[in-house]
Amino acid sequence: MTESQNIEYKKSWRDEYLKWICGFANAQGGSIYIGKDDDGNVVGIKNAKKLLEDIPNKVRDILGIIVEVNSYIQNEKEFLEIKVDAYPTPVSYKGQYHFRSGSTKQELKGAALDRFLLNKQGLNWDGVPLPNIDPGDFDSNAFNRFRSMVMKSGRMEESVMKDTKENIIENLMLKEGEYIKRAAALLFHKTPERFVTGAYVKIGFFRTDADLLYQDEIHGNLFMQAEKTLDLLLTKYLKAYISYEGIQRVEKYLFPRNALREALLNAIIHKDYSSGVPIQISVYEDKIYFWNNGRLPENWTVERLLGKHPSQPYNPLIANAFFRTGLIEAWGRGIEKILNECKQHNTQPPVFNYEPSGLMLLFKGIIPDSQDKSSSESIQKSSLKSSLKSSLKIVLFMQEDKNITIPEIAKKIGITERGVKKQISKMKADGKIKRVGPDKGGYWEVLK
Repeated sequence: MTESQNIEYKKSWRDEYLKWICGFANAQGGSIYIGKDDDGNVVGIKNAKKLLEDIPNKVRDILGIIVEVNSYIQNEKEFLEIKVDAYPTPVSYKGQYHFRSGSTKQELKGAALDRFLLNKQGLNWDGVPLPNIDPGDFDSNAFNRFRSMVMKSGRMEESVMKDTKENIIENLMLKEGEYIKRAAALLFHKTPERFVTGAYVKIGFFRTDADLLYQDEIHGNLFMQAEKTLDLLLTKYLKAYISYEGIQRVEKYLFPRNALREALLNAIIHKDYSSGVPIQISVYEDKIYFWNNGRLPENWTVERLLGKHPSQPYNPLIANAFFRTGLIEAWGRGIEKILNECKQHNTQPPVFNYEPSGLMLLFKGIIPDSQDKSSSESIQKSSLKSSLKSSLKIVLFMQEDKNITIPEIAKKIGITERGVKKQISKMKADGKIKRVGPDKGGYWEVLK
């Protein structure tokens, strides 16, 4: 046998190997063999009798657990086996937490340690209570959006339309005692990033890997992020290719809309929000990357996920809220839906790549032969169209409310404040609008 998740070989005993025992106890358990080389060959030890007594005592006194130590003889050479059980509670070595992963030992720190301790307590990251959240800071529009989607889905009773914010929080199990859970802040708070750093989506359009043409950040509650991100993808970032069936003009995206939707929802539900890193979507002329610092369930592989096995969502409370609204059909069905949508769209299925840094989905499309494969002109037209739409929206909002602020415009349109300022500067220069009075206390006047 070779070293693996459950087997470790050591030529001799050192007290530092208590860290390895700690790692096995915190993972799936396993055996450490003392008196074998890295290939599993018996080299023997001279002090086996003393170690039979010392090792269990040191493990008990330092780690607080019990292990079984056995002595064996092979080819007149003695070696020991230390059998370590998996422990349901966290085990520490002098305040350090070690974990066996593959054939290596890792010391858990930061976010990884937080996840480990929560899992050992049967908790999930999104279920941790947060102090100092004022229910008055929850976004009424988020609750209204939730009520409306729930009614359409039919997954909750009609009485939910009359439920207060507090009742909805209770029904979704987003409260523990007097405290609101993290999931509630992400789903309904006006500014969830006050509590969760990096809880937003970042999209960019790339001509090449090193040539970013434009980008957007989508902030706000998770329902808003899902809605605005998909809308931006379809209206600003993706190009529809034109064909004709007889005299009828047909516009078709390279990628199936519902597959992109499922990829986005999966990223939101399975994201590791403790990482502080946003979901990132990189759009090219003929491909899209969805990257998410998410995690698969323990001991899962991409192959098993593609085998359509249902999986527990990384954030079950967030997943439950999305399920109630009808945004997702059932836990673990997202990957299956993506594959089915690609098949119906005659598009090759996405490429999945799972690494410790996160999970990436790559959608590839084939530009039709009848289309101009030189992307520069189409990119410029797309950018101009997007720019024109934003400027018209700004004017409309100014006509509706002459006192509207730049942050309010940016939030309504879904672009950055910097983008709004750029549009306003151009329209001022073109004589289309002007600012009457100071920045504070003044108002907008539409000239054209």
